[in-house]
Amino acid sequence: MNVQAKTWVSIGPLTEIPRQGARCVKNGDMSIAVFRTSQDQVFALEDKCPHKNGPLSQGIVHDGCVTCPLHNWVISLETGTAQGADVGQTATFEIKIKDGIVLLAL
Repeated sequence: MNVQAKTWVSIGPLTEIPRQGARCVKNGDMSIAVFRTSQDQVFALEDKCPHKNGPLSQGIVHDGCVTCPLHNWVISLETGTAQGADVGQTATFEIKIKDGIVLLAL
């Protein structure tokens, strides 16, 4: 059985991620957008829309989703799945908050 352990990486305090906004972190060549909702829920997605690779971190955060700034695709922050009639998905990453510090699973 091949089980990979998660590596939890501290990306800083929750307060450094704007409400209804995002902060990007790098993992090798990949950019990961860490989003914070108005209710302080935190989600992490690859910073790439499944449609045309638009920068999701620059999109509008609303109702548990982010709207891509390029072509207005709406992506679920929880699942990374395109909403409505659009089809596609971006990678998601597990997040946890410990003592006000945001940890990202890689």
